[in-house]
Amino acid sequence: MALNITRRLIILILIHTLRVSAILFITFNLKDSGKDDEDDKLPLTEFCVKHYFGPKRPSAYNAILCKDLFRRLTRLLCITGEFDPSYLRALRKFVPDFKDNEDALNKFLSNITRCAGWRTFKDDNEIERGENIKTELEYAIVHSRSSIIILSENYATSTWCLDELVKILEHKRTKGHAILPVFYHVDPSEVKDQTKSFAEAFRRYEQQIEAESDEGKREWIDKVQKWRAALGEVADLVGVTVINQEDRKESKFIEEILQLIEDKLNRTISSVAPYLVGISFRVKNIVSWLQNGSNDDNIIAICGMSGIGKTTVAKYIFTTNFERFEGSSFLANIRDISQQPDGLIRLQKQLLYDLTGKKSKIQDIDEGIIKIRDAICFRRVLVILDDIDQQEELHAIIGIKNWFCPGSKIIVTTKNSNLLQVHGIQKVHEVKEMGNDESLELFSWHSFGEDHPADGYMELSTRVVKHCGGLPLALQVLGSSLRGKNIDVWKSALDKLEVIPANQIMKKLKLGYDSLKDDHDKNLFLDIACFFTRKDKDYVIAVLDESYTYTRVGIQNLADRLLLTIEGNKLIMHQMLRDMGREIVRQESPKKPGRRTRLWHYKDSFNVLRDDMGSETIEGLSLDMNMVKEDQSFMGSSSSGRKSPFFGFSRNLIKFSSRTLNVIELGTNIFTVMNKLRLLQISYTHLNGAYKDFPKNLRWLYWRGFPLKSMPNDFPLDSLAVLDMRNSCLERLWPGRRVLQLLKILNLSHSHSLSRTPDFSELPMLERLVLKECVNLVEVHESIGTLEARLIFLNLKNCKRLQKLPRQICKLKVLKTLIISGCSNLLELPRDLWRMQSLIVFLADQIPMSQLPSTNKQNSKWHAFIQSWVSKPRKVPKLSSVSLPKSLVNLSLAGCNLSEAAFPKDFSNLLMLQDLDLSKNPITSLPDCIRTLSRLNILVLDDCRMLKALIDLPRINNLRVGYCTSLEKVTYLSVGCRAKTHHLNGCKELNDMEGSFKLEAMGEIEKTMKSLELSMWDSVGSFEVKLYNNSTNTESRGPAKALFEKGLISIVLPGSNVPNWFCYKSAGATLTYTVPSLPDLNLKIHGLTVCSVYTIDWNVWTEGIQFYLIIHNEQKNVKLIYSPTCYGLPEAHKEMLWFSHWKFRSQLDAGDTLNVTVLSMTGFNIKEIGIHIMHGEQADMVSDSNSQEMQRDYPYQGMIPERQGLVDLYCFGQMGIGLHFILPYIP
Repeated sequence: MALNITRRLIILILIHTLRVSAILFITFNLKDSGKDDEDDKLPLTEFCVKHYFGPKRPSAYNAILCKDLFRRLTRLLCITGEFDPSYLRALRKFVPDFKDNEDALNKFLSNITRCAGWRTFKDDNEIERGENIKTELEYAIVHSRSSIIILSENYATSTWCLDELVKILEHKRTKGHAILPVFYHVDPSEVKDQTKSFAEAFRRYEQQIEAESDEGKREWIDKVQKWRAALGEVADLVGVTVINQEDRKESKFIEEILQLIEDKLNRTISSVAPYLVGISFRVKNIVSWLQNGSNDDNIIAICGMSGIGKTTVAKYIFTTNFERFEGSSFLANIRDISQQPDGLIRLQKQLLYDLTGKKSKIQDIDEGIIKIRDAICFRRVLVILDDIDQQEELHAIIGIKNWFCPGSKIIVTTKNSNLLQVHGIQKVHEVKEMGNDESLELFSWHSFGEDHPADGYMELSTRVVKHCGGLPLALQVLGSSLRGKNIDVWKSALDKLEVIPANQIMKKLKLGYDSLKDDHDKNLFLDIACFFTRKDKDYVIAVLDESYTYTRVGIQNLADRLLLTIEGNKLIMHQMLRDMGREIVRQESPKKPGRRTRLWHYKDSFNVLRDDMGSETIEGLSLDMNMVKEDQSFMGSSSSGRKSPFFGFSRNLIKFSSRTLNVIELGTNIFTVMNKLRLLQISYTHLNGAYKDFPKNLRWLYWRGFPLKSMPNDFPLDSLAVLDMRNSCLERLWPGRRVLQLLKILNLSHSHSLSRTPDFSELPMLERLVLKECVNLVEVHESIGTLEARLIFLNLKNCKRLQKLPRQICKLKVLKTLIISGCSNLLELPRDLWRMQSLIVFLADQIPMSQLPSTNKQNSKWHAFIQSWVSKPRKVPKLSSVSLPKSLVNLSLAGCNLSEAAFPKDFSNLLMLQDLDLSKNPITSLPDCIRTLSRLNILVLDDCRMLKALIDLPRINNLRVGYCTSLEKVTYLSVGCRAKTHHLNGCKELNDMEGSFKLEAMGEIEKTMKSLELSMWDSVGSFEVKLYNNSTNTESRGPAKALFEKGLISIVLPGSNVPNWFCYKSAGATLTYTVPSLPDLNLKIHGLTVCSVYTIDWNVWTEGIQFYLIIHNEQKNVKLIYSPTCYGLPEAHKEMLWFSHWKFRSQLDAGDTLNVTVLSMTGFNIKEIGIHIMHGEQADMVSDSNSQEMQRDYPYQGMIPERQGLVDLYCFGQMGIGLHFILPYIP
């Protein structure tokens, strides 16, 4: 049975056993547009009880588990914006694909579906009579993101299930479909080799083959071969195995399954490309390189022509592999961004933010290189640099490749293969054109929505595909443009393609543009290509909505034809399509730029303005004077012999400013003729003259670096939708009163002289107001309340002189985002803030919420005395007196000087909160109010230097406590609450991280010491040992400690030889040992201890380097792989002993052969290794250790293994570079 998870339809599975076993399937229709029956509109908790367990009231345990599952589901869907969590609609039709009632899985299904009242089909005959359901199921597979395949004993007896499995695996290969196999009471080897019940099923199929006629026989042989291959393939996938588990233990597997479902839903690759035909083959070699542990060739270049799919390959690699690394970054569109002013610095900042989660201040490229070096040298990262074109770009972003930590990987995409040799990149992957079959399939997906042409279109499709030359971009654009068109349109398109030479791809792509139905969409495409690539979609809609009818619909039309894509609400256009659009504009007047409709390049714009060659045809113009000044081609020599960047310009149009020769003023009269001008971007440009005759139809004015103190009275602003004046010299926006009826966005950020805002009653349509870094702003006009039904975004970040927010701000009924971070002089927060129930994001960093406490008691009196002389006490806002809106999803109060007592009493009512940042606050423990935040997903507590413990954390996915230098302990409310990812860098005092590791002083574990026979060193507790912690990346020196990790104990001590009481020793890093039979039959093996002797070469060792202990039990087909979170750092030229104790029950028997290896990275030298078997009472003494980390029957109890062929792999400790990187080196 397979379970498909789609965008519009989600099917969940819960396997739970408490005396009565049951499996539950639930389907949800998300955002159903139809009218729901009243019975379907059930509150969330009622839905859980009624439809989960039928008419019987569930036990308390089941109810808790049920609510927990639904809480997880609703949190996941709310994040993606899929539906309103208040109501769910249950669909009462589901088709489980099982064979007969003899299957234990079937019994589960029968019980629960009978209680829930769902319709089921019990055998293949009945299923086959419902072909409409089969078609619906096949459609669901094609359009789903992931599937859960439950392989039970009778799975192979259902031809329905086997056919479905073949389709799902094909979908996995072509679209990156995620699969989670669940081996339910079967061993994966039974599925792979088709033994036991699977063998019996295939014997019946062989009999069926014999009974068929020749034609039917061939069909059955082909089917059986596909089924066998599919079962073998799915058995090799990492999944969940549930065999002979008691009810309670099986419920733990259920929790793991649910967590894996959620993980797979979150790891979507839908943003890579709509159809990933042949992607597995294209990335095979890169994935192999990516997953090997070699430190050689840590950079690979992906090369190929434009449109060949380099970025798609890179995105797919990134999306499917980034979680294997400790940090990751995908920098897109580097070539274009680097050409912009400070573009390389922007890229450096983005890289640092992606890797560290912190925003960095960078003054110049050299400073950025140093900060990048510090960020990458100690952590294993995946960095993808998309569209590199110059050596300077490579050097500025990744510096010297030897800086990267071992295991890091860098992928570069480029068309310029010459720069690879200059930067020493030896490994190159060239993306080839698609083959005929793949081309036809990709084209068919975009043309017909399936993997093959529709009836009657095969010949036409083959001819179109031939003209695309295997170029994915051309196949996508042409396929999308022909979708839904009749044969006559297809023939017309082919006639045009026939006359275009094979190498002129741009002209072929233009057919997609020509297929647009009306001029509105064509002009919209040209506007975006020339001015708005990578701009926010809502920003663009605000600019263009008056120019075109239904701009939002037009953008979707362009997206449907693959002429642009929407990623993170930004409009992304492939470089070739953007260049095609700009070439269409250039061809309007190839030799006279002033007669084109749009001037997007600064050279053309400047030349037209310089020579007064503008015309009434110009609708859009972009000029960045800083780029003109930096362009060497504009340099010339003046008569005085001095360099002048504007030598030879017409004196009636351009005047040199008397202040500096570097400032040029253009006359405003050169715009007079441009009466159709709608879009004007003139950054750092000085205009001189009156604006009376300036174009009256401007919709977009982007004037970065505006030089005047206010907008001139005669400047025509009435038609503006967006006024973007960043980095301006404005002191006030305009003198007097100006009413702008159409203005939707006003951006005055970084206008350092601005002191007051305009009267907002003059801007009745304003939706977004950005005043970031207006450091001299002292007043936000009270009239902002008049925008109560309009304003959705307000940014006041770093308005440092602002002392109060307008009282009317709380009247804003639709405001979703409010940013007041860095407004450090605010005296109070509005008391009615709670009324803003539309508010989702509230960022209030670096606003002192209480007076700073003295950190030095001895000097507190002197501090107060001096403070009284130098400054008066300042009133600060008190958060404890403010109620926050319950609608908040993202809240940041970093650096607000908050103690536990300063939190508002109703903070626990923020039940929608998912992302909370409390960094740089003087809290010492977790505030009680945070434990009740059930939807919390990310908790950030970086740089809380006074934080000592986090006890009973709620369920979260991501915990960040970097550089909490006093933090000693972290625990969770329950096992299921533990965060998936931790960021612990710099937590040098952290000794107890629940679910991860615990360090205990040797004196506190005397019994453990005796059981490990380490008490022979009487002074072991006084040994000074230097430890390195891979989780926190910190070093510490002190008395020896024991490390506990998932049932394991590790101890490091000074020493040069394996102790004599070890029963078997071997020089080097490997040994093979056969467990002997015991003379006393009542004495059982309960554990073993491995001791290794190692040294470190300090000339090559760097932080983050690891070693791995691998124990392979050949008879049990189990490999245990352990990399300790902490290890000892011996002095130069001295050795150290590492003791690793493993507790077992029935997992180790006499006659078992153990292959033990210590696999080390560069810097470690393993000199000797030894094994000591522990029996009965001796091992039980270890069990009595006071560490809870040891309270389990064996180390991998309850763990879900990875697989290596038929061998189960269990990983422990700090795996660092990851299992997939060390697999090639595991013997």
